Amino acid sequence: MQLASRKLIDRSFTGLSVFSIVLVAGALVIILTPIVGRGMGAVFFRGTVEHRQVQLDLFGHGRGEDIAAEVAAAEEARRQVYVLIAEFEQELADSIRARRQYAEAMEEVKAGLRELLGPFPGETPVLYRERYGQTRWDRAQIKLQRVLYAETYDYSDPTQMGQKVLTPRVEEFAGTSLEPLFTILPARLEEMLRPRPTFYWRFFTNTATADYSFGGIWPDILGTFYLTFWTILFAVPMGIISAIYLVEYAREGNRIVVLVRTCINTLAGVPSIVFGLFGLAFFINTLRVSEGRSVLAGSLTLALLILPLVIRSAEEAIRAVPHTYKEASLSLGAGQWRTIVRVILPAALPGVLTGVVISMGRAAGETAPIIFTAAVSVARPMGLWSGLSEPTHALPWSVYTLCTEHKTVDEIRHVQYGMVFTLVLMVLLLNSVAILLRARISRKLRG
Repeated sequence: MQLASRKLIDRSFTGLSVFSIVLVAGALVIILTPIVGRGMGAVFFRGTVEHRQVQLDLFGHGRGEDIAAEVAAAEEARRQVYVLIAEFEQELADSIRARRQYAEAMEEVKAGLRELLGPFPGETPVLYRERYGQTRWDRAQIKLQRVLYAETYDYSDPTQMGQKVLTPRVEEFAGTSLEPLFTILPARLEEMLRPRPTFYWRFFTNTATADYSFGGIWPDILGTFYLTFWTILFAVPMGIISAIYLVEYAREGNRIVVLVRTCINTLAGVPSIVFGLFGLAFFINTLRVSEGRSVLAGSLTLALLILPLVIRSAEEAIRAVPHTYKEASLSLGAGQWRTIVRVILPAALPGVLTGVVISMGRAAGETAPIIFTAAVSVARPMGLWSGLSEPTHALPWSVYTLCTEHKTVDEIRHVQYGMVFTLVLMVLLLNSVAILLRARISRKLRG
């Protein structure tokens, strides 16, 4: 091949490599930007007096005197709203015609006000999320629009789907004693909710209520960490020992060894949901490592999931160690096992840690295997050792359930993004620790 042709090919491959790196970086930016932006919204937002009241009532955070003064001022600003509602309800009670005309619309207005400002005076709802108004100013703006406008759909064009039409409620209640409400509410909403910039760092340390309406995600963070920790603890030793056997002891071409390698390669491509079903059938129903879902069962299942990756990465790292290292050790009188432990493994450790880093990220983010073996929607924070036989929260599972099964999914959208952001941050943190450890070991090996 001519020199000019080789240079052209080299430049082409260099350009493709640079393009690939830019493409991957751009994809990461596109994916991570909304996650980071909206995820930070769970921590940085304009919190209303309802948020501060929730923090005091449910978690004991904040100064009671200051919050009581704010609540009193907010209630005073809301008093006129409740007076208008009471006067209009009295008119409905006195007139059958007015009751027939306005009763349904009035119930919609009252339902919207309950969501916006909380229960009316004298009401005590059973559910926690109904005992308070909007805790976030952005959500309060959305609820305000639902009070001010009635939603209807126009189906006049049969060739298109129904078009949403917003009709001002003030037109519907024009001429009644309730008409001033639709002017007072938007004008004095800030006085009624008293929003202010909030840094809610306790989102990472508080325990959430059962429906995640209030509180934080500490049990989910803790459960994810425990599952990842025990998974790595189970998978890494087994993976390294298997890799040592395949590289140093197994005979090439042996039928059993070929079968084992085939099984390892096959397991690497098995869908994760299959591992979840296997963990339920084997670890819980057959071995009975726990009475039901537990951290132990989930960790063992995840360990099997990442085991092929750990074996392959460890095997390649061991093969990459120069053969002269082994020859020098054996020539000095060291046995094979001592050579492996004292010479080959330390030299292969940076490569092994690379596989561990990748496996760690996958174990932390898997949802399907823990659906059947470990995760539940309601659990309590637990200890590292005492919680092995108990089910747990986990960030991937909680994100899935909140997005698909929660009744008020739009109300807690910030929690979902906050969980995703925390999971990404947690994986990056765990990977960073492993990468720093790998770099330190590599420097020691280089002397």
